[in-house]
Amino acid sequence: MTPFVQAGLQLALFVLVLLMIPCAHRAWIGPSGADRLQAIDAITTLMIGIIIVLALLQGISMFIDVALALAAFAFIGTLALARYISEGKAF
Repeated sequence: MTPFVQAGLQLALFVLVLLMIPCAHRAWIGPSGADRLQAIDAITTLMIGIIIVLALLQGISMFIDVALALAAFAFIGTLALARYISEGKAF
């Protein structure tokens, strides 16, 4: 990997971690449940991005599988929370 690509990936990792701060703020003090749900969904998406960038930097392909599993669990969790917010029941 060239130093330019490695520097770009490290910058992307820094930006992804930095973007988690406003999402955590919105999840903590969100005025409604929908705002909190959206913030938590954004946090999981950022975590998936962080895992993918780490997989590229470290060269460990197993991180990709972890990111895919996290994406599947996040999707199911988002659906369950959205249904709970809208109807008052999870299943």
